[in-house]
Amino acid sequence: MLTLYGMSDSGNCYKPRLLLALLNRAFRHVEINALDGSTRQPDFLARNPNGQVPLLELEDGRLLWESNAILLYLAEGTAFLPDDPYLRAVVCQWLFFEQYSHEPYIAVRRALIRYPERAAEATPARLSSTLDKGHHALAVMERRLAANRFMAGESCTVADIALYPYTRDARYAGFEMDRFPAISTWLDRIEAQPGHVPMTWLPR
Repeated sequence: MLTLYGMSDSGNCYKPRLLLALLNRAFRHVEINALDGSTRQPDFLARNPNGQVPLLELEDGRLLWESNAILLYLAEGTAFLPDDPYLRAVVCQWLFFEQYSHEPYIAVRRALIRYPERAAEATPARLSSTLDKGHHALAVMERRLAANRFMAGESCTVADIALYPYTRDARYAGFEMDRFPAISTWLDRIEAQPGHVPMTWLPR
């Protein structure tokens, strides 16, 4: 059985859990708290020298880290990763966007607000910068989704799964989601996918 190491309230760790649920694929989850130093212990660093979660252990013992790389691996041969070279590149385009232009601002602002351990980093300047740049990333998504049902076209792919968690959680981090109606509709589409599992940590 696949083993997934990760934090239950991490959006990056939720991504592979969501895809596995959508694929109806069994896996074992091992809780690792990156905030208490667990990912810096020698036994974990032997598995992932970068000391981060999620980490996927395959049935044969091989290891894979970085959330979007895990998504690409799990989606191979499924409808969540197109065979067409151009469409596959479009999926990768949005995966790169998520890690470079979306996650560093939306997810980071969320973490600064959510975790007391990071309070010292939550300076007014940093909170303002992440808010402005996160709104810019959401505006890019809004323009795309105003013309397309999903990020890579007309069907749900790992591009959507990668962008979903921290976008779904963005209101909690202070982002003005009422400005983005197409994103709101897209979130509903993802949550309507058969097998979807909610992010249980979200405030309601």
